[in-house]
Amino acid sequence: MEFTPGIELSRRFHAEAVRPILRRAFPRIRYTAALIGYGSEVLGFDSPRSTDHNWGPRLLLFPDGDAAGLPGLLADHLPRTFLGYSTHFVTDDEGTRLLAPASGRVDHGVVVAGLDEWVRGTLGFDPRRPARADWLATPTQVFAEFTGGAVFHDDLGLETLRQHVAWYPDDVWRYVLACQWQRIGQEEAFVGRCGEAGDELGSAVVAARLVRDLMRLCLLMARRYPPYSKWLGSAFARLPAAARLTPHLTAALAATTWHERERHLVAAYERVAGLHNALGLTGPVEPRTSGYHDRPYQVIHAGRFVTALLAGTRPAALTGAIDQFVDNTDALGDRAFTRRVVDCPHG
Repeated sequence: MEFTPGIELSRRFHAEAVRPILRRAFPRIRYTAALIGYGSEVLGFDSPRSTDHNWGPRLLLFPDGDAAGLPGLLADHLPRTFLGYSTHFVTDDEGTRLLAPASGRVDHGVVVAGLDEWVRGTLGFDPRRPARADWLATPTQVFAEFTGGAVFHDDLGLETLRQHVAWYPDDVWRYVLACQWQRIGQEEAFVGRCGEAGDELGSAVVAARLVRDLMRLCLLMARRYPPYSKWLGSAFARLPAAARLTPHLTAALAATTWHERERHLVAAYERVAGLHNALGLTGPVEPRTSGYHDRPYQVIHAGRFVTALLAGTRPAALTGAIDQFVDNTDALGDRAFTRRVVDCPHG
């Protein structure tokens, strides 16, 4: 069977299967239908491999008013298959939803919820009035999921809510960029230092961390919320800058000596520095690398970009948004935890 991308599958599922049922039963119903939130298809990265779990004809349905009978109505009237895919899901012991042939009533993939309640539960705040702490306490993966995907019908204003958090306010953007450069500045000399000490493995680990930070920096500069690790490379590859940067980043990871590693990182640093200057957020910063004090390492001196981005401001700390200083999946998935961390006095 030819693969149908999940967004297109859900778009047609709404138009051809769900909406006709709603219109027959509730001719005047006002609602919003979308596919946003979790899932590779929301970010546009799904493939036939994705169909093995948490994927299929599914939809978020936000009705205006009482929706108590909607899930049952859909269970009774949805087709058992749609475009060749079952509309029936089973849940395994780990809570994973899997497509399976329907032998009775359809356990469908349409989530019926109140819009405001769902949005607050997903983001952890009201997107109509986000505060600075809201921006910093929310992982970029969450923003990518909320602003990605597609809205198929919108009587209730979901698209407006998405537009409110389409990207950081300018002052928060500058701060997050500065903190990303800060991460690079704190480790850029270690590729050479580890290698000079005979620790090529340690040098390679540092280089991998720097490559990841450069990729995230490029996405942030391009006003794209960086997704979590599984899709970071896929998202980076879609940037215009990736064509020239990817060979250097790949070569830095493949290098077996610190001199070769550094040479490719230098080329990447200088291209990324050029991207910074092209943004016009600061005055021009010298985009070439130079020696690290009196040691034989070439670095971009990333602190110069931090200073330029934060000119005239005094942030309490250069920790950044939550996923710039927390790297634990369970922690980042806990809205209450991330808010407590950012609300701490040192955050």
